[in-house]
Amino acid sequence: MKAEARIGILTVSDRASAGVYEDLSGAAIRETLSEYLTSPWQAVYRVIPDEQPLIEQTLRELTDDEGCCLVVTTGGTGPAARDVTPEATEAVCDRMMPGFGELMRMESLKYVPTAILSRQTAGLRGDSLIVNLPGKPKAIRQCLDAVFPAIPYCIDLMDGPYLECDEAVIKAFRPAK
Repeated sequence: MKAEARIGILTVSDRASAGVYEDLSGAAIRETLSEYLTSPWQAVYRVIPDEQPLIEQTLRELTDDEGCCLVVTTGGTGPAARDVTPEATEAVCDRMMPGFGELMRMESLKYVPTAILSRQTAGLRGDSLIVNLPGKPKAIRQCLDAVFPAIPYCIDLMDGPYLECDEAVIKAFRPAK
């Protein structure tokens, strides 16, 4: 039996702590990954407010304690003073992967001129990849469609679980051997 990948889904939103809240962004990530992946995986889901120490703590928990090979965040990537997800990601990562943010912004610019305001990034913590996505469900899918083809190979290079994709939906790129 193949090892089940654990994938963290982290929604960062102050609305989450303000009573009734429907997390459309986290649901969009889960739905998209369910369409992409054919290999077994388990979502490890969290919703927290925009507080940098809490974001950092939760990223460490998802990677170090929960063993997530991939953590996908949503929210907190804009220019507002409370948007601190990229800073929290940089604070916990060993190495940054700037190409992810560059590609997501380039893709988003096809749809909205305000994509240049987004500060998505990605980085490596131990043997985990952390990717920051925007907060809007439509933008989440657009950004994941752009960067996900590289994610399974990145996980391979860190000796993580082998992520298989439904090639009718998205094709993971792995160099020919």
